[in-house]
Amino acid sequence: MSEETTSTENAERARADWQGRIGRRRTGGADDGPLTLDAPTALMARSGRGQVTLDWTPVPEAIGYQVYRSTGDAPPTPLDHHGGDVLAVPHPPYADTTGEPGRPYEYAVAALRDVDLPGVLSEPVRVAALPDTVPGAGGDGPAVTGAEPLVRVMVEASGPTRPVHRPWRPMVGSEHLSHLLSAETTGGQPIGADLAEALRIMRTELGVGSVRAHAILCDDLGVYREVDGAPVHDFSGVDEVYDKLLSLDLRPVVELSFMPRDLASDPSKTVFAYGAVVSPPRDWQRWAELIRALVSHLIDRYGREEVRHWPFEVWNEANLEVFWSGTRAEFLRLYEVTVRAVREVDPGLTVGGPASAAAGWVGELLDHVDASGAPIDFVSTHTYGGPPLDFRPLCARYGRPDLGILWTEWGVTPTHFNPVGDEVFAATFLLRGMRSAANRVDALAHWVASDHFEELGRPSRLFHGGFGLLTVGNLRKPRFWALALADRLGEHELPATLTGDGAESLVEAWAARGDDGTVTVLVWNGTLDQSKAGGDRRLDRDVRVELRGLDAGSYRVRHWRVDREHSNIRRVWQDLDGGDWPTGEQWELLRARDTLDEYRPEQVVPVVDGGCTVDFPLPMPGVSFLRLEPAP
Repeated sequence: MSEETTSTENAERARADWQGRIGRRRTGGADDGPLTLDAPTALMARSGRGQVTLDWTPVPEAIGYQVYRSTGDAPPTPLDHHGGDVLAVPHPPYADTTGEPGRPYEYAVAALRDVDLPGVLSEPVRVAALPDTVPGAGGDGPAVTGAEPLVRVMVEASGPTRPVHRPWRPMVGSEHLSHLLSAETTGGQPIGADLAEALRIMRTELGVGSVRAHAILCDDLGVYREVDGAPVHDFSGVDEVYDKLLSLDLRPVVELSFMPRDLASDPSKTVFAYGAVVSPPRDWQRWAELIRALVSHLIDRYGREEVRHWPFEVWNEANLEVFWSGTRAEFLRLYEVTVRAVREVDPGLTVGGPASAAAGWVGELLDHVDASGAPIDFVSTHTYGGPPLDFRPLCARYGRPDLGILWTEWGVTPTHFNPVGDEVFAATFLLRGMRSAANRVDALAHWVASDHFEELGRPSRLFHGGFGLLTVGNLRKPRFWALALADRLGEHELPATLTGDGAESLVEAWAARGDDGTVTVLVWNGTLDQSKAGGDRRLDRDVRVELRGLDAGSYRVRHWRVDREHSNIRRVWQDLDGGDWPTGEQWELLRARDTLDEYRPEQVVPVVDGGCTVDFPLPMPGVSFLRLEPAP
């Protein structure tokens, strides 16, 4: 059974009460439209096993939504799923798995006009996740009853299609590219060669086309110094790393950062273990000359038509003091001076920003370019711990509906050395984000490719909660396999309808058909709630995939899995009782087990009345990938 609520008694009074308890909103905006958005309508809450699913009617101008929760007389507060960044989601539905089963909560939702402009709260609804009714035994946690833990995934194999959009392909993040030149070792692995191999894997196994990295202007590449007070430019270090990248069939995203020491207004302001300088330039004209010289050199070396494929992004996360010691006004000046210098070399080059943290300063940058006439081809920003917000409505409000939207950093956590990055939880998180971003952003760049990463110091052990899809030594983590499976989807996206306890909010699916008639179905079970990263029996589900519109005959079915026991190299390392780093023999064992595992042996299923059914249990977190090929 489930409990469903679409309204409450005296709804208007309740909504006003909630709004009063929230307090006054920050206001502001760049156009003559409303400062905040109206409340979402038709908020519905459905209780399920271990979760409450919220759904609502989207607000056309919203870039996302904040979900609020309250108990009793406590003021409503934004619901925190422990992602460590923006407390917002781009669209419904939303599964709250943070509550206590059986305890009723009041929920409401506000639409975001911009990331810091939540609107009017919706009418509240009151609901509880289904209670645990049977005590558990032993160490396996509580036994649970209640809603039937079945989710049906109905795929129309002959239905209308559209191309599968793969937002991970345009770019991936990397440690600063001078790391490619390092002859030192971490964990016994050569840093430069290992990182190059990691980037090669991104290209050949995930189809990635570009790499975004910090610090192309830092002193370790020697681009700028002053001799007897006169500027000297030297781009030979840039050539070395860009030549290496291009040899891997990858292009750079040219993040124009950080400040060369001799050009900095305050060289003492630094970030990261490698001491990147984050102050504004002391001489704006010399900064512009450096940018023009760099861009001219790149065109001379690599060709105008090639460099026109490289996005030029201004700085990194200037809305955080740790990355920019100047003011917001000084950053906006930096943006304008920089992009004008790029375009002076070639008006056909692509420029944008603000490359901000936590989805900030996008509206502020659009305000500035509207007022100044500075060029902009894309907006770029970052977020962690949730799917990327939808900036299309914001760009449209500025009369720029065709701006590119690049999320140039994104991942499960913004925190260094967080164990969640090595867990299966990160695999389901990546699929939720990529599926959400498909067909509405131009790029969603995972931060980063490899655990060869030294922002706060080099890795101290093999599994240290690094940001990489790959470990030091290029073992594939569960989240790498998640993207690899998504990349194996066919070319033509198929309609898929999900029903059941947690359908679309907890369990999601992505289905496609290949040109050869093969059908692929990717299904995952995951919550955004990082307090459940290790799993929760209440959130496990049974899945029934029902395919319709198949050709007569039979299909060969293969089934791959990512979960605690499958495609999980960290679990293999735990079973080896390893120390900080593998021995030579352990490296051999790990590489032999670094595989995408099949969940069941291949089977042949008959088509009956144009369809077939595949059943399987799916833990949370867990990923299944089905491939159905016509049998000869």
